[in-house]
Amino acid sequence: MSIEYKSTHEFTLNELERLFLSVEWSSGRYPDKLVTAMKNFKTVYSAWDGSKLIGMICAMDDGIMNAYVHYLLVDPDYHGQTIGRTLVNMMKEHYKDYLRIAVIAYNDELDFYENCGFNKAEDASPMFITTLWT
Repeated sequence: MSIEYKSTHEFTLNELERLFLSVEWSSGRYPDKLVTAMKNFKTVYSAWDGSKLIGMICAMDDGIMNAYVHYLLVDPDYHGQTIGRTLVNMMKEHYKDYLRIAVIAYNDELDFYENCGFNKAEDASPMFITTLWT
């Protein structure tokens, strides 16, 4: 199996729905919104096994100082193959001249992000107004 990485903003409803629901993210129930969201993100990298979308990372930025990684997801069937780490490294390289790259990590993901070079803030907590549960 050879994983191919791409920089693209173009995805089908079915590709996004399948990937997001594979990780049980409620946003997968809104594939039409996800298609539009992907087009509006500043930076999107994706991982493919042939024609199957198996992972992605998306970020927004202010153009010079701050980047915010909003999505990082990998199909559970492909966990443990360094796909997530590769996507994070691609994003870190893209934003290497920025002063801050931020991510909101759920508690069970803290170790992964710390191993990728992120540090947990001691004086800050993420806050949301949302109807999505993940």
